[in-house]
Amino acid sequence: MTEDATHDVLMVGCGDLGSRIGLRLAERGHRVLALRRDAAKVPSPLTGLSVDLATDVPALPALSLRYLVVALTARPRTEDAYRATYVDGMRRALDAVAAAGQVPERAVLVSSTGVHGEPEDGSPVTEDTPPAPADGPAAVLLEAEQLFHERLPRGTVLRCSGLYAGDSTRLVDRVREGTDPDPGRWTNRIHRDDAAAAVVHLLTRAEAPDPVYLGNDDEPALLGRGTPPCSAADTTGCTGRVLDRSSLFVNHGVTLDDLEPHVDRPSPPPPRSRCPSPGCPTPASGCRRSPGRRSRCTSARWRSSRSSCTACWPRGGRPGSRCRWARRSRS
Repeated sequence: MTEDATHDVLMVGCGDLGSRIGLRLAERGHRVLALRRDAAKVPSPLTGLSVDLATDVPALPALSLRYLVVALTARPRTEDAYRATYVDGMRRALDAVAAAGQVPERAVLVSSTGVHGEPEDGSPVTEDTPPAPADGPAAVLLEAEQLFHERLPRGTVLRCSGLYAGDSTRLVDRVREGTDPDPGRWTNRIHRDDAAAAVVHLLTRAEAPDPVYLGNDDEPALLGRGTPPCSAADTTGCTGRVLDRSSLFVNHGVTLDDLEPHVDRPSPPPPRSRCPSPGCPTPASGCRRSPGRRSRCTSARWRSSRSSCTACWPRGGRPGSRCRWARRSRS
């Protein structure tokens, strides 16, 4: 890409997730301009522009804008820090886009499922669940979503659950060691690569996307191990919110192969033993199945999925968000 090439994608924020989104768009032939405090940390072939959105309005070069992505990160998790980044920082970036006379064809704001709080009745959270922020930072995120829709009425908000990647084993270690203070609490996660692929899909799909989507794994998972005290269908005995499958995957029939058709997915590993359930391949370390409950595999490396108890694919093989128990290291 030449220095005077006109950029057609603007990334407002280019941390870990933003970089993955930008690189996927660059692979598709787009010219990506990324705003970050330190432009030297923006990966090639993306073009970085240094700006602190908490205090400054960026001076944008000439653009031919098609796609706009807002993927900001605030530290620490305080109401003031969130407002300075997600509300005031995004407003400055959108002001600069408007001053440049640009209106993107598609825009996506990466937000958080934290804006939903925890329903008192324990019902699953969907895109139709009214937001109910439980603290100041979550309330600021909801305010940022409202600002985003005011400025970009055709924009889409992707509310992601907890992001994770294969280089972190913190949650797995806590479960294995039994040190979590609330093992009966639901956790909702999505791999960073899957979140990045979902953003690119929303930008490039033929049909206009909906205003809001949840970005989440196929199912929630409990922070404990062994026989679960409850299930996603019957949450009695557990705490925390349960996120339903995103309408991105249900209503539109999107699969991980739709999000990342270029990925060559290996075949699942051969079974090493049999679960008490007929036709259920699981690792030899055991699958504890309780009558009437979802089957669980207690292997440190693998987890069974749903009542069919099929073995997960290796995390390094990019099963995407279908595997809740990841291998300790990506292959």
